[in-house]
Parts: sequence; C-alpha cells; structure tokens
Amino acid sequence: MKHINWEEAEVEEMNPLLARQIVVGNNLMMVRLRMKKGCVVPLHHHVHEQMSFVEEGQLRFWLGEREFRVERNGVVCIPSEVPHKVEALADSVVFDIFNPPREDFLNKSDAYLRR
Repeated sequence: MKHINWEEAEVEEMNPLLARQIVVGNNLMMVRLRMKKGCVVPLHHHVHEQMSFVEEGQLRFWLGEREFRVERNGVVCIPSEVPHKVEALADSVVFDIFNPPREDFLNKSDAYLRR
C-alpha cells in the first residue's frame, strides 16, 4: 500500500510547458500533468490503455480520426495502440491513468515529451 500527497511528490520538468508527477502501483500508473497553454504532446501511440481526466483547463485531443475539446471534469478513454495527440488550450492540470504502468516514463526514455 502507498499513501502519497501530490504536494509532496517529485515534480519532473519535462520541458518549459510540461511538468509531471508519477505514482505507480503494481498494475496501474497515475500521472499528474501541469500543462501550460500551448503545450503539445505530439502524435504517439502505446500498448497501454489510458484514461485522461481534466481537473482544470481545456485540452484539444486528436484521437484516431477524431478531434474534440475536453474541459474541466471531462474524461477521455484511449484504447491501446490508438494514435493520439493533445494540445493545452489553457493552463491545465490533467491526471492520466495507465494500465500497465509505462516503462518509458519510469526509465525516462520518453524523449518525445522532453522537447
């Protein structure tokens, strides 16, 4: 069992517009992202199923062939291997949940987020 306060979790500055915090369990990973307006997560895909919850702000998602906005309290479910891209339309706080945990986040081989 783990008990973590987000205010005490390590903050990783990915690039000038993106910071993240990670909590990982055996089969799930939760990531708290702080995205400044204009931040873009480039088109990518992964084996992990993902749920994204927008706590604050507004995002534009490209999911497969679809494009849509997600505002405060919105949730997006992204199936495994579906290409997706995200842009912050306002300063945003987003929680991403992954199953299984993303090894590229843990071993810091996620170069596409560090530009």
